[in-house]
Amino acid sequence: MKQIGLFDVLKTDEWVKPFFKQYKKSLILALTLGFITFFCAGALMFNSGYLISRAASLPENILMIYIPIVLTRAFGIGRPVFRYVERLVSHNWVLKMTSNLRVKLYDSLEQDAIFFKQNHRTGDILGLLSEDINHIQNLYLRTIFPTIIAWLLYVFVIIGIGYFSFFFALAMLLLLGIVVFLLPLWSVIINGARQEQQKQMKNELYSDLTDNVLGVSDWIFSQRGQDYVNHHEKSEEALREVNRKLQSFQRKRNFILQLMFGLITIALLVWTSRQFPGNHGGAANWIAAFVLSVFPLIDAFAPLPAAAQETNSYKDSIKNLNDLPTIQKRHEATPKLSGALTLKIDNVHYHYPEGKKSVLSGIDLTLRPGEKIAILGRSGSGKSTLANLIRGDLRATEGAITLNGEETYKFGDDISNYLGVIHQTPYLFHTTIANNLRIGNEAATDEALWQVLARVELKELVKNLPEGLLTMVDEAGLRFSGGERQRLALARILLQEVPIILLDEPTVGLDPVTEQALINTFFNELQDKTVIWITHHLQGIEAMDQVIFIEDGHLTMQGSPSELEQSNAHYRKLKQIDQGII
Repeated sequence: MKQIGLFDVLKTDEWVKPFFKQYKKSLILALTLGFITFFCAGALMFNSGYLISRAASLPENILMIYIPIVLTRAFGIGRPVFRYVERLVSHNWVLKMTSNLRVKLYDSLEQDAIFFKQNHRTGDILGLLSEDINHIQNLYLRTIFPTIIAWLLYVFVIIGIGYFSFFFALAMLLLLGIVVFLLPLWSVIINGARQEQQKQMKNELYSDLTDNVLGVSDWIFSQRGQDYVNHHEKSEEALREVNRKLQSFQRKRNFILQLMFGLITIALLVWTSRQFPGNHGGAANWIAAFVLSVFPLIDAFAPLPAAAQETNSYKDSIKNLNDLPTIQKRHEATPKLSGALTLKIDNVHYHYPEGKKSVLSGIDLTLRPGEKIAILGRSGSGKSTLANLIRGDLRATEGAITLNGEETYKFGDDISNYLGVIHQTPYLFHTTIANNLRIGNEAATDEALWQVLARVELKELVKNLPEGLLTMVDEAGLRFSGGERQRLALARILLQEVPIILLDEPTVGLDPVTEQALINTFFNELQDKTVIWITHHLQGIEAMDQVIFIEDGHLTMQGSPSELEQSNAHYRKLKQIDQGII
């Protein structure tokens, strides 16, 4: 199979390559400053070598070495100044680029959020964030910038030496060429594959660790905890072995690199001795100047082999990012609605892009302002998919779901202005209770917060906490019970003041007493709202205006609770099962 290189990947890249053009002025400035930095470093040593030799030859007048003194000071100051500015420019450029990459990564995953767990492993996303984004950052700081600057210096040095001796310039072309081209190529061939393997193994460790931590209870209950530890230790040892091979090769390569610089220094010493013969003063003063100027250039050329070997890792990182879904831009203006809202589900069919079987088939339903409907069905019947379609997270394959005639998917994030959702497990953030409530309305006053807490029967609980509204909530709200978290979620919705509320099985996992109390609170406080209640059983169902039952994507039952009680045997059986009668 043909090996795909970094440049082949960059040809079709839509993630990294655009930043070359977007920030090209900053890129050119960073490269120019980098070149000037090394030029100042080389020129400083060149002037210093000449100055030392010239001063040692006892010049007749201090003015005869005044210019080298001034230049030494200038280049001595210029080197750190240009180095500092170059670091500011290059790192600012890279940080802007990587911050944009993270935003783009979020946008790419956010549009696919409904199927996140289906299409992505959490460990893979951690790998993208921690390994791939950082590798892209290093692509510039450790590969592109140093390589281009070293090439510019290489050309400059060869041309400069060629001014004095064409044949020695050819010799230096070969010797420096080994450092600039041959050793990096050798690193790519030998160590590049190991570098890529190292990165892949780290990504696999992220995935395995994440999956196993999330499923740690399965390991424990199956009494296979030691198997997991053994598997993890085996993976860690394999990674350490790759690291050892990488380090061993790097030591050998660095030894050869230092030998090459030693050979270049000796060659320069021999050449300058012949090129500028003499005992004292005159042309002999240039010997130290040329030889000393080599040492700062080592800093420019030495990183090239290590930078080159990482190109395979960069290639893999760029490929991973480009394999993510393309961001779909919204071209239509977001609809604006006012007045009472009617939700209409018109002959809706839906199947997932990768599936042929319909999840929903021919669903028809109209929900008028203030009406309350319960959607029943077994797990996998299509209830959650219908909820996603109503929220506008999905678009119907056939038919349409509309609010006052506008399809819900067109609203995007603005759907939250018209429709609020309470999930099975509402999330509370690690901040104050007040901040958690203000997610529903950022402008809400403390007085409004206390009022809404009273409505959801949590005022006394919060009042008795040490810091009241300023009490910090534990991560995920674990200090609160399931019913209390649902009441806090309801408080958010009440602050949000939207006309339609979708309850997505909010009472799952609660005991019957807590469940009934929560249902009573919900429907007392939401009596003037349109309510869509997705549930798996029938406790509290009498508060609904309509009840529908979805089975295998089809609407198999529809009517008011009293109508279905009278006319539908299947409904009566469901109620008896729910009540534990049969």
